[in-house]
Amino acid sequence: MSAPVLLVLGAGPGVGLAVARLFARDDHAVFLACRLPEEAEPLAAQLRGEGFDAEGVGVDLSDPADVTRVVTEVGQQHGRIDVLHFNPSMFRQADPLQLSVPELIEDFTIGAAALLPAVQAALPFFAEGARVLVTGSAAADKPWNQAASLGVQKAAVRNLVTTLDTTLAPKGIRAVAVQINGVLGEGAFTRDRVAQALHAAAVRPLDEWTPHTSYDG
Repeated sequence: MSAPVLLVLGAGPGVGLAVARLFARDDHAVFLACRLPEEAEPLAAQLRGEGFDAEGVGVDLSDPADVTRVVTEVGQQHGRIDVLHFNPSMFRQADPLQLSVPELIEDFTIGAAALLPAVQAALPFFAEGARVLVTGSAAADKPWNQAASLGVQKAAVRNLVTTLDTTLAPKGIRAVAVQINGVLGEGAFTRDRVAQALHAAAVRPLDEWTPHTSYDG
């Protein structure tokens, strides 16, 4: 049987890479998906340099067909996907009087709606015990008016996780959004501390499962 597989959508050098490292230590093969392959490959190379199995891939999260393609290719390569980590956030500094409808839709598509084709494409490769892990934000409850689209993304993706968890639970698959109630990089909210909270939420036993958890530092 092949090693378990982690696929990170919206990977980056911060939380995405740190979460991948934790799952790699749990013997997962890791796929890091960034907007461009040339952004993803150096991240994967870091993990390979530490002795882990990692690959970088490019994905356009604004294009559902490309999300489907990448998730399917990863699933077919190993025959399984065990953890799907949805990590994108679109930060656009624009208040509600400046934000246009196309801008809001673009940010929402990448930061929330892309989760749907990702999970739908991963489903044939999920087995009982698979997990969907989403990086949430305090912006879901306390949006900053100068980045209005971010709060919409985070509130929407949290809502999607609730319905995904209920829908997937009969198959033995669970989904969780971890709300990060702090500023990344400050104090207790270093990328490693946040990654530990995300990892812990995903590996909890079923009798402790909830579709939402919070990391308060």
